[in-house]
Amino acid sequence: MRIVVSGTDTDVGKTIFAAALAGALGAHYWKPVQAGLDAPTDSETVERLSGLEPGRILAERYRLATPCSPHRAAAIDGIEIDPAAIVPPDLDPLVIEGAGGLLVPATQEILFADLFARWALPLVLVARTGLGTINHSLLSIEALRARRIAILGIAFVGDAVEDSEATICRIGSVKRLGRLPILASLAPDSLAAAFRENFRIEDFR
Repeated sequence: MRIVVSGTDTDVGKTIFAAALAGALGAHYWKPVQAGLDAPTDSETVERLSGLEPGRILAERYRLATPCSPHRAAAIDGIEIDPAAIVPPDLDPLVIEGAGGLLVPATQEILFADLFARWALPLVLVARTGLGTINHSLLSIEALRARRIAILGIAFVGDAVEDSEATICRIGSVKRLGRLPILASLAPDSLAAAFRENFRIEDFR
């Protein structure tokens, strides 16, 4: 199984969830485009938290210096991103993490959702539980359905907000995979335990 992990927005907990999922599956992890290299990159964060061997963290196809939308970061770096060069490796299992939300531009013309549609792989949508998540989540679900991208389900991150979570899944007709709580101590063991307690690994296979 190759699974794309994308979010309803930036900073929703997508990388932490991807680390937990990749670790639980014993998968390879791939972040095709990394924008921003000053802080720990997403690949470095996943390597630290997933419990995976370093060899399972694949090199990014593009590494861009500026922490902003990849299309702009590439322009600043003087790099041209070639969508045809961003091809998911034929590895199983594989967790692929997008950049920011679904409609973040990968190039001046191509959105990440367009790349995902080309790949024709199932996608997990990661959403926060806080205020605004119903709107962001339902808009993201519409964008996925418009591109005929298979939605494996939605994974929430944050404190429990039952009405919001249930409303999104009911109106969006998507499977609620689980909710990853905010952890007081973010470490490989605590993250793995939280994933086991709140998700069914069978839903990702």
